[in-house]
Amino acid sequence: MGLRNKITDGIKNAMREKDTVRLSTLRLINAAVKDQDIAVRAKGNADGVGEDEVLAIMAKMVKQRQESARVYEEGGRLELAAQEQAEIAVIEEYLPRQLSEAEVAKAVDAAIAETGADSIRDMGRVMGALKGKYAGRMDFGAVGPLVKDRLN
Repeated sequence: MGLRNKITDGIKNAMREKDTVRLSTLRLINAAVKDQDIAVRAKGNADGVGEDEVLAIMAKMVKQRQESARVYEEGGRLELAAQEQAEIAVIEEYLPRQLSEAEVAKAVDAAIAETGADSIRDMGRVMGALKGKYAGRMDFGAVGPLVKDRLN
């Protein structure tokens, strides 16, 4: 079953169970995916976005909510921070398992070998290879410095 179908089924189940947090979060995911579909179709791709793009959208949504939760906590708005954390939990249920640090290091080494990277100028190619294979499964903000260290 594709990710889109899982989200649609999740929306239906949330409606049946009257789970408002889950329902609103899944609807936000669905709306973000549909927005990207429209943007891609305007460029001539009739199929819309693929699974990798959906994963990237969801990973971006998690990052946005983490940042918002941090800001709310710093501002003393704990109820809003808790709401953001609840949305993160719902989104993460639909994301694939995150890679461990050891798995990330192994993936970085494999991507460097695969692309033939030997200097910092090849960092873009390595990151592109990682994003193609591991979208939604690793934090690329944290992976960047690791790749940079390995290429120096």
